[in-house]
Amino acid sequence: QVQLVESGGGLVQAGGSLRLSCTASRRTGSIYAMGWFRQAPGKEREFVIGITWSAGGTYYGDSVKGRFIISRDNAKNTVYLQMNSLKPEDTAVYYCAGRHSSGGYDYARANEYDYWGQGTQVTVSS
Repeated sequence: QVQLVESGGGLVQAGGSLRLSCTASRRTGSIYAMGWFRQAPGKEREFVIGITWSAGGTYYGDSVKGRFIISRDNAKNTVYLQMNSLKPEDTAVYYCAGRHSSGGYDYARANEYDYWGQGTQVTVSS
């Protein structure tokens, strides 16, 4: 079992930036892809951004294109989410997720992922 631990959330003003980190407890060979999801109160969990560990292929949700960047550090078993030009509507709990299998899958669907972090709160004030 892989454990994922997020960090880096907090309160920021609109237009500001934050960087979230997600560290996996085991070597990244156990994980094919990582994703970030978010969930605001009263809303469904939403795909934000994703990356494949080996090839580094990236996938973006429409609402964050041009503002958010995902990267990974294989040596540290860590994925980063750089969030720029933050908006109040980005306020949510952000979850890191990992998928084990490389088989065909819909990267934007939460139930395609096997491992989840505990979540970290991001609040953007107007």
